[in-house]
Amino acid sequence: MGWYDEHVLPHVINYACSIKPVCKQREKIVPLATGDVLEIGMGGGLNLPFYDASKVRKIWGLEPSEGMRKLARKQLANSSLDVEFIDLPGEEIPLDNSSVDTVLVTYTLCTISDVVRALEGMRRVLKPGGRLLFCEHGRAPDENVRRWQDRINPVWKHMAGGCNINRDIPALIRSAGFSIDTEERMYIPGAARVLTYNYWGSASPA
Repeated sequence: MGWYDEHVLPHVINYACSIKPVCKQREKIVPLATGDVLEIGMGGGLNLPFYDASKVRKIWGLEPSEGMRKLARKQLANSSLDVEFIDLPGEEIPLDNSSVDTVLVTYTLCTISDVVRALEGMRRVLKPGGRLLFCEHGRAPDENVRRWQDRINPVWKHMAGGCNINRDIPALIRSAGFSIDTEERMYIPGAARVLTYNYWGSASPA
């Protein structure tokens, strides 16, 4: 990664992902995490304040960007959570099979290059009865919005650290061998509709 990617982009992404409507989404899903947790794309640690510490034993925070991990460490200064960072991309999960109770992924599936491979890895590390918790933005239901997402995506992806705004998140989750147990969808308040269609819920290995 270059200087911009490590020193500027983490702050830009952290700001964009910490606006009030996005935090409201985090508040809906993060407290559901229990036991041993793998968080994919921990980023700047924006989920840390929303964990229920009484329900979580340990968190593995997978985050390949050193700039993001630095921001997350600042968040940890005010947290009692037991967090261990993993310096690897989402496609490379160095945990044993059936080793975690919860996989949490928020606003991250948009950026992973081989997203199906990453999701298959998440399924592999879940214990029997474990679940995937997700909160993501993606492909909108309205045709005119989808057209603009497809037009803008190549430029947006280049500017925003690999973020894709037109991925069908539930379809990707299912294609990796998950069954979606709960799912909600809506445009959240904030920026243009091409950026604000959200999916959140839980899934379990099929």
